[in-house]
Amino acid sequence: MDPAGAWDSASPWVSLWTNRFYVYVGLACGISLWICFQIVVRRRDKSPQEKSVPKASQDLGTDGPISLQRKEVSVSGVKIFYGSQTGTAKGFAASLAEAVTSLDLPVAVVDLKDCDPDDHLVEEVTSKNVCAFVVATYTDGRPTESAEWFCRWLEEASSDFRFGKTYLKGMRYAVFGLGNSAYASHFNKVGKNVDKWLWMLGAHRVVARGEGDCDVANSKHGSIEADFRAWKTKFLARLRALEKGERPPCDGGCKRGQCESSAEEEPFESTSEDESGAEDRPNPNPLVDVEDLGRIVSCVKREKREKEQQEKSGLVRSSGRNDPGEPRAMITPALREALTKQGYKLIGSHSGVKLCRWTKSMLRGRGGCYKHTFYGIESHRCMETTPSLACANKCVFCWRHHTNPVGTEWRWKMDQPEMILQEAIENHQNMIKQFKGVPGVKEERFEEGMRVKHCALSLVGEPIMYPEINRFLTLLHERKISSFLVTNAQFPVEIRNLKPVTQLYVSVDASTKDSLKKIDRPLFKDFWQRFLDSLKALAAKRQRTVYRLTLVKAWNADELQAYAELVSLGNPDFIEVKGVTYCGESSASSLTMANVPWHEEVVHFVQDLVDLIPDYEIACEHEHSNCLLIAHKRFKVGGEWRTWIDFGRFQELVRRDEDSGGAAGFGAGDYTARTPPWAVFGARERGFDPADARHRRRNKPRDGSGC
Repeated sequence: MDPAGAWDSASPWVSLWTNRFYVYVGLACGISLWICFQIVVRRRDKSPQEKSVPKASQDLGTDGPISLQRKEVSVSGVKIFYGSQTGTAKGFAASLAEAVTSLDLPVAVVDLKDCDPDDHLVEEVTSKNVCAFVVATYTDGRPTESAEWFCRWLEEASSDFRFGKTYLKGMRYAVFGLGNSAYASHFNKVGKNVDKWLWMLGAHRVVARGEGDCDVANSKHGSIEADFRAWKTKFLARLRALEKGERPPCDGGCKRGQCESSAEEEPFESTSEDESGAEDRPNPNPLVDVEDLGRIVSCVKREKREKEQQEKSGLVRSSGRNDPGEPRAMITPALREALTKQGYKLIGSHSGVKLCRWTKSMLRGRGGCYKHTFYGIESHRCMETTPSLACANKCVFCWRHHTNPVGTEWRWKMDQPEMILQEAIENHQNMIKQFKGVPGVKEERFEEGMRVKHCALSLVGEPIMYPEINRFLTLLHERKISSFLVTNAQFPVEIRNLKPVTQLYVSVDASTKDSLKKIDRPLFKDFWQRFLDSLKALAAKRQRTVYRLTLVKAWNADELQAYAELVSLGNPDFIEVKGVTYCGESSASSLTMANVPWHEEVVHFVQDLVDLIPDYEIACEHEHSNCLLIAHKRFKVGGEWRTWIDFGRFQELVRRDEDSGGAAGFGAGDYTARTPPWAVFGARERGFDPADARHRRRNKPRDGSGC
């Protein structure tokens, strides 16, 4: 038989089979679409409770599939923290404790005046407690006196990169606030803030914030007592649910509070006030340095819009000031608002002071900064200030990100140094006063902290730009306050003309022209020559001099030979090498966490550098700040380092030099003091003063990249 004829005779059957095949495929597709549609509808219509029940087939990161039964999570107890002024919040806390006891749960009531957040909150991260906060809003939206320190700690921790958005991850909490809606501008402000700050630190909210209103006319339930009872009922119901079990927390792969795995948590409730503080929410990289100006981009944009509107209406000239001949203030209204929010106390039109976190740490006996380890500075007696918030650089590791004033010369209004110093000391003392009675603060150190002994002119900006910097230094020394001045090596003339300071720092952020331009991004066109001239000017100074070297991995960490050549140019007494602190994402900087060296990497860099500069040795180390000190061998006497400072002797020498009109003179070797063994490189303390108590965060791994 002809094969072709056989194929032709079978072709009707083939055609029929082909048609059936397409019919079956079409039916299968239709059924599949119908099933998918039903699944979508059922998922959409599910109640939150149904959604929270994990399916047996779901993989929740366990070793195998889990059963249909909800995961059992016990509640070991409840801790109730209260901040009360008139006793109402205290009474509510007692009422809540009584109700919790009826559930056969252990309960503890803690007055916030006796609460040390570093200890009390951190221990809740790994416990199975639920923490309730009953807090009142007092005069002008402030917390009660008993809760003031707790709230200040929370606020600072929520924006401090050293804590981060997971610092309190694992802690479960609920907040009830007391207020009076008659004061609409700050109604329940403290409760809202406590709720927000705990959430920003990664704590898990178990029930929505309650708001009690003393104004009967506006109270949701007729009285503040009824408001509290309604919230208490919700809180107790939530406790019962937690005893039965809850979903595992979100694995971090989605937006907080908006995924199925964290459906138990109430999403953050946005109010007009909360939205106004949206810039304080944690970003994907919420890292901020202690010397930073903070996130002020939005304020600058707002100021720009306001200025444009004023120019259009003819209220101001396009130059931005009414009198073309009058210098403008360095601190604009928007900048003032932003810096004040970040904790800066602004002085006049161009100066500021801020309390360093190491000051707070040493007040509580928890250690001082690296300057304490290297030079003997008492951190709790150190005032951090600057007479100029302006700068001539735009460093990639600076959080200012083009938002602070910049310039190559002084072109602003100028305040007198007497006023700046007096207000700086007063503001510093007022900030110290706020620590009176704070848990953990040592009484003797509090008293000492009220008497400023050291001044670090390194807060922000370029202090040497201030035209009256020499007069300012003289006033410091007349008050027997030591001076530590940091300059960015762009003002060689000013360095040469500078009066004696206790210690003069020059920032050496790079060792070649290209890398300096890339890292510091200076405004001067002749920046490299200015940089070299500044180092030469430093070599001519007789008092203590320091190179401050910020190590940025993959940017300047491989320039060892070039650094060695710069050392021979400036011949500094000391070289501080510190790992860069990452300051978050910005269009103004391409710096990432990959550029932050680990402490051991800094140690290796320093060891390699010392091999190239035979007149120097590694003297000290402060592991916590990721910082090491290289010292000239002339400061090693009889086999013992003398990097510390005899501050009393320095004041005598300065006074003698002033009386002689500069003829007496003195050098760096005239006011040295013995470095204690614990501060020396290689000691087991790694730079931590054994007179203090080391405090490690229990839920954080050791990280050498901290500041």
